[in-house]
Amino acid sequence: MDPQPSEHLPLTGIRVIDLATVVAGPYCAGILGEFGAEVLKVEHPLGGDTGRHFGTPSPRGDTLVWVSEGRNKKSVTIDLHHAAGVRMFKDLVAKSDVLVENFRPGTMEKWGIGWDVLHAINPGLIMLRVSGYGQTGPYKDRPGFARVAHAVGGLTYLAGMPKGTPVTAGSTTLGDYFTGLYGCVGVLLALRHKEKTGRGQYIDAALYESVFRCTDELAPAYAMYGTVQERHGPHMESGCPYGHFPTRDGSKWVAIACTTDKMFGRLAEAMGRPELASSSLYGEQKARIASRTDVNEIVRDWCGSLPREEVLARCNAVGAPAAPLNSIADIFGDRQFHARRNLLAIDDADLGETVIVPNVIPRLSKTPGRIEHLGPWLGQHTESVLKDLLGLSEAEIDELRAQRVI
Repeated sequence: MDPQPSEHLPLTGIRVIDLATVVAGPYCAGILGEFGAEVLKVEHPLGGDTGRHFGTPSPRGDTLVWVSEGRNKKSVTIDLHHAAGVRMFKDLVAKSDVLVENFRPGTMEKWGIGWDVLHAINPGLIMLRVSGYGQTGPYKDRPGFARVAHAVGGLTYLAGMPKGTPVTAGSTTLGDYFTGLYGCVGVLLALRHKEKTGRGQYIDAALYESVFRCTDELAPAYAMYGTVQERHGPHMESGCPYGHFPTRDGSKWVAIACTTDKMFGRLAEAMGRPELASSSLYGEQKARIASRTDVNEIVRDWCGSLPREEVLARCNAVGAPAAPLNSIADIFGDRQFHARRNLLAIDDADLGETVIVPNVIPRLSKTPGRIEHLGPWLGQHTESVLKDLLGLSEAEIDELRAQRVI
């Protein structure tokens, strides 16, 4: 997947204003930028996007979250609390295709730059509006974060040990990334509609809805049978063995996923106990589920008797579904990640060192995305954008700077 020149990418010619903060909205804008869109990151002159201060500090004074997720963007500082700043912002909107924001509903309307105003300025504008609970409903004015979305959307209730404290499912920002992806899908669909009609539209994306959409059969099972799925720890109720098992290495674990009788037969072969897959023992899924505790104990004892690499080698030799529970240290040593260049090393002059970040996905065969640069320093492109795009003079820019508008 070799990087393509910007002019060859599918979103070349699309201009995006990223007015959002931290993860969800900016992640959507970042994906668009990876595939050719010009992304103008509009930030407050004092401090900028709060994502610059979230995570591990970088040598430059911002954070590694910003360094990675601010990729390919141009930083333009504008104070939208200032009338001159609002005028400039409207001028940028008039020359753009997409706007991404994630303030509480009504905030942009208070600033005089709500959807009705901006749509009148640019009828072709596509506006992604990300919030905790969406633009409507009784909760719309409540603050929303990914952890809250995981809770409201039903995911957190499922995560943890049986009858134990519910825990955060994976990354605390998972719901943000879900919503950024759904937002990106919405923007691409709206761009297609604009191609046909010339008209823009807004996309209403709620964090909790993105989480809820990824909960499998939770809704129909409850509606039809009154089933309330509970926490099952590392194992799954509808399959066996299907969970996480510690190996002899101590802190190293493997994931095993036998969803069919055939898969369990392979696992039994890997364990050197093919009789376990006989019809008189655990060859049928129904029997394994009925004897879940015994089956899991057998698999746990086998995994615990061998180093992780040996467990995986035996499973891979017969096609039994097993994989390591990777830490980030494991990932950096994983041949699959290196073969597919999932870890991209970028030399950054501002940071004075090489930074490794997740590479671009999805992987397009003809027009793969690219990373031209990592997150810019605050206001790095303000002057060039105001000059080249809005036609402001040096004197006008100096006056705006003196007034602290930029």
